[in-house]
Amino acid sequence: MRAASFLSILLIGALFACQPDRLEEDPFANGPQTTPIEFEIPRGFAPVVIPPDNPLTEEGVRLGRHLFYEKRLSGDNSMSCGTCHLQDFNFAEPNRFSTGITGAVGDKNAMVLSNLAWQSFFFWDGRRESLEAQAVDPVENPIEMHEQWPNAIQKLESDPLYQRLFKEAFGDNAITKENAAKAIAQFERTMVSADSKFDQYLRGEVSLTQQELLGLTLFNNEQGDCFHCHSFENHGGIFGGFGPEREVFKNNGIDSVLKPMSGREAVTLDSMDRGKFKVPSLRNVEFSFPYMHDGRFANLQEVIEFYNMGGYKTYTLDPNMKKAGVGRNWTQEQKDALLAFLRALSDPSFITDTSFSDPFK
Repeated sequence: MRAASFLSILLIGALFACQPDRLEEDPFANGPQTTPIEFEIPRGFAPVVIPPDNPLTEEGVRLGRHLFYEKRLSGDNSMSCGTCHLQDFNFAEPNRFSTGITGAVGDKNAMVLSNLAWQSFFFWDGRRESLEAQAVDPVENPIEMHEQWPNAIQKLESDPLYQRLFKEAFGDNAITKENAAKAIAQFERTMVSADSKFDQYLRGEVSLTQQELLGLTLFNNEQGDCFHCHSFENHGGIFGGFGPEREVFKNNGIDSVLKPMSGREAVTLDSMDRGKFKVPSLRNVEFSFPYMHDGRFANLQEVIEFYNMGGYKTYTLDPNMKKAGVGRNWTQEQKDALLAFLRALSDPSFITDTSFSDPFK
């Protein structure tokens, strides 16, 4: 009897010994079974660092896309991120200022949301240094979506759609503010625009017109002098908003009198940052009117006329604004050429890409 029992124990032990470690092979042992996305770097663009604690996954991006367009993140369920960042306008807004759910009106023009994966400072003053941190603010901002995150999370928890999407992306009990921000950041990192006529020209697929070539030449020489702040080569392929802090924030001479605590100074509290705002990317600039941090210029012709005037001299003026107070005296032909080149930076495929569109429509 004892021999039989011992033999049974040996057989059971052998049986389990031959089986693989079930805990190690359980795809849900360390979280959900997600599908990684390989981030492709377009030709001429700088490398991208994806946060190790928020890798790109199909499930995370899908959730982020829904949250980007989710109006229940606002206090009265009427406004989403997509309300002020419209795809047709390079994920900016054609109104000079955005109006929040209470009727409050801001004092900044909504920034474009393209090629954010190459940027490390967000908002015009750069007060957030990651997409994850940036994604949290608009929900809580009293002049924007004016909601508290705990309330927003309760709304999401009651919806079977989000119960499923959060679980697929982050696992059980995953409906949190932190995971919502991670998902929105993942979606925003996939919003890459890199197929303008200029990109096609660099790839040898098309030719630029003589007018566009003249504009390119002016853009990249001291006569036009745009390249210092918006170059292709030195700004990660995105024509601005890329690199160390000193390259991202500039006073371009737009104001003759600097308002205290304006621009980057509101973050650093350094008066030498007064009037310095984030240099925006020029990709799809044709679609992202109005222009400047306060949307004061309605069209690109007005922008070109401002830079032709040269800007105003103030103590934080960027040294590359060499013609401030003097003017550049461009001819009409040169101004038309600059406009033609700026339009060659347009990527219609980006503003019509259905993978970035509202999933609820």
